[in-house]
Amino acid sequence: MSSSDGPSRDGLAGDAAEAALIAEPDFIIHEDGAEEVRGGAAGSPAADAAGPAEAAASGDAPAGPTAVKSPRRSVTIRLKLTLWYGLLFFLGGVILIAANYYMVRNSLSIAPEKARAEVAKQFGLDPSDLEFGHFFPGEPGAQPGQMDRYVTINGVPLPRLIDRAQTMLRAEALRQLWIRSLIALAIMVVVVFGLAWLVAGRLLRPLHAITNTARRLSGSNLHERIMLKGPRDELKELADTFDSMLGRLDSAFTAQREFVANASHELRTPLTIIRTEVDVALSDPEISPEELQEMGSAITEAVVRSESLIDGLLVLASADAESRPGMAEVDLAEVAENEVDITSGEADGLGLRLELDLQPAPILGERSLLERLVGNLVENAVHHNVPNGWFSVKTYTEKGKAFLVVANSGPVLSSEDVERLFDRFYRPDKSRSRKTGGFGLGLSIVKSVVEAHQGEVRLAGLAEGGLEVTVTLPAAPQQQAPKTNGKKSDA
Repeated sequence: MSSSDGPSRDGLAGDAAEAALIAEPDFIIHEDGAEEVRGGAAGSPAADAAGPAEAAASGDAPAGPTAVKSPRRSVTIRLKLTLWYGLLFFLGGVILIAANYYMVRNSLSIAPEKARAEVAKQFGLDPSDLEFGHFFPGEPGAQPGQMDRYVTINGVPLPRLIDRAQTMLRAEALRQLWIRSLIALAIMVVVVFGLAWLVAGRLLRPLHAITNTARRLSGSNLHERIMLKGPRDELKELADTFDSMLGRLDSAFTAQREFVANASHELRTPLTIIRTEVDVALSDPEISPEELQEMGSAITEAVVRSESLIDGLLVLASADAESRPGMAEVDLAEVAENEVDITSGEADGLGLRLELDLQPAPILGERSLLERLVGNLVENAVHHNVPNGWFSVKTYTEKGKAFLVVANSGPVLSSEDVERLFDRFYRPDKSRSRKTGGFGLGLSIVKSVVEAHQGEVRLAGLAEGGLEVTVTLPAAPQQQAPKTNGKKSDA
C-alpha cells in the first residue's frame, strides 16, 4: 500500500506518541537537583522528537522517569536488639542441638531385646521364639532340648535380622531426636523473641524518658530533670550526664536573662542623664562654653559609670556561667596584698587604719576571677566605711581550707540588710550609690566567684557597726612548706 492511500502504522504510532507526550508531561531531574517539566505545551513536537535523537547521537541513554521516594523509617533499636537476641539464641540452640545429636549418635546403642521385639513384630512372632538356639515347634529336626547356633526366618539368619532392626531403630531414634529438638528450638525461639522484645523495651525505657524530656525542653523550662532511678549502669550515667548538661544550660540561660534585665535596668539612669544633657544643650542656642564643658563632664561621668556597670555585669555573668573555672595555683595572700596596695591611696585619704595578717593560702582557681573577688571585698571595706575608721584583711589555711577574712568599720547593719547584701543591685543606703559609684553588684560577684570555685562565703554584721566577710575555699594540695611570719602593718 502506498503512502497516499492512508496513514501508515508508523504515522499512527508517531501521532499516539505525540499525544502521550502532550497529555503527560515528562519530569526530568538533573544532576544538580533541579527539575524540568517537559511536555507538548512547553515545546514543539519537533523539539520533543529531536530530544531522543540528540541523546542517542551524544551516546547518553535516556533515563526513565525518576520518582522521589520518601525516606523510610529506619529500624528501631528495640527491634535491632530483639533480632540480635533472637538470632544469637537461635545460633546457640542450633549449635547445642548439633553437638547433642553427634554425641548421642556416637554413643547410642539399641538393646538386642528391643531389636528381637521389632523383628518379632515384623513377622508376627512371639519375641520368646527368637531366643538364641530355639527351634520352632514342628520344624524338621527339632528335638526336645536340642540347641542350634542360628535361627533362621524365611531363610535369613536371625542375627542379620536383629542387626538390621538395631540399625533401623537407631536411625529412627536419631531422626526423632533431631525433629523434636528442632520443634523445641522453634518454640523457644518464638518465646525468646517475645521476651527479648519486652526486655529491650524495659532496658530502653530510660532513653524514652530522655527523649521526652529533650522534646519538652525550651528556654523557659530548663529546670526540668530526668532524675532516673535505678542501678548505676550506662543508662543511669547517661541520664545523669544529661541532667548535668541541663543544669549548665539552665545556669547559662539564667545568667543571660539576668544580665540583660540588670543591664537594661541600670543603664537606663546614665543614658537618661546623657539624653537630658544633650537635649538641654540643643534647646539653648546661646549656650556658653562653660555650660558645654559642664555638659561634657556630666556625659563623660555617665559614660564611665556605664562602662563600670557593663564590666561588672560581664564579670558576674562569667562567674555565674563558669561551672568549672580554669585551674591554676593562686595565693590569696599575694592577691590580697596587691589589692590592698591599689586602694591604699584612697584609704589614706579617708584616714583609715589597715590591719593585715597575710599567711600563705594557696588555692586552685581562675586568677582573674579571684582578683576580682578580693578586689571587691577590699573596695567595699574602704568605700563603705566611716572617716578615721579601720579595715582588716586576713588570709590563712586550716584543715585543707583556705580562708580570706575582710572586716571593716561602718554603719550598723540590720539582720535584714545583712541577709540581702548578696542580692544584685541591693543597697542598704539608697543614697550611697551616687556618692561612691556603686551598683550593688560587688557582693553578688563575690558570691558567684566563690560558688564557681566550690567554696562558701559568710556575712556577719558587727555590733559596733560594719561588716565581716569570711570566704572559705578548698586549699591547693601541696607539700608542707615552712610557715612564714604573718605580715602585719598599720596604715
